[in-house]
Amino acid sequence: MFAIISDIHSNLEALKRVLDDISRRKVETIYCLGDIIGYGPDPAECLDLVSRVCKWSLCGNHDHAVFYEPANFNVAAEKAAFWTRSALEAETDAARRNARWRFLGGLSPRNEMDGLLFVHGSPRKPINEYLFPDDVFTAPQKLQANFDRMEQLTCFCGHTHVPGVFVDDPYFEPPDELGDDRRYTIGDEKVIINVGSVGQPRDRDPRAAYVIVDGDQVEFIRVEYNIQVTARKIRDNPQLDDFLGARLFEGK
Repeated sequence: MFAIISDIHSNLEALKRVLDDISRRKVETIYCLGDIIGYGPDPAECLDLVSRVCKWSLCGNHDHAVFYEPANFNVAAEKAAFWTRSALEAETDAARRNARWRFLGGLSPRNEMDGLLFVHGSPRKPINEYLFPDDVFTAPQKLQANFDRMEQLTCFCGHTHVPGVFVDDPYFEPPDELGDDRRYTIGDEKVIINVGSVGQPRDRDPRAAYVIVDGDQVEFIRVEYNIQVTARKIRDNPQLDDFLGARLFEGK
């Protein structure tokens, strides 16, 4: 049994509540699919927590942007990336500062384990390709190209901040369509499972999202956290766009 988290985006309040929930459920192994930082107000603290509690973490596009250079970002995201970099550089403890940069620089774009594939974005472009629910109608060829790239039957991803399951019909099943227990049973067909976002959900549900995998069962979980705390920190930071806090209340 293990938990998968993704897209924390420097939201320390959401991350702490999710980790508390994982501990309460007595799940000891946690994997992270990336975007630990970006957008939010607490990048250093989130990096420290993830590096300590997760067995391994992947590189998301915002992690990549802060370590290297933001590309194709909107104004708010780019500004947040540059502020995040400056905030990490402002750490006066050299050992702690260097440890964070080493951790960021060492993040892998993908991982394979026990016949499962783990990426941030997609199987064919693991850091920065978005797989949206609407793609089943507007870009089925994109989804098919990703399924064709998979050697495994099951892939876990994040990046869009919208949880659910892609099957290669193609079709997208949001957690609410999986029954009252919000569980998906992995079978013998190829699936791409988006675990949702801890720190910035975009499925109109503001609660933090993550999944627990127990054998062939994938459970989609939501956790409430104090959004006011994170939004206030963003408002109080002149280098972060107020919209990044306001959107948290609506889950979009």
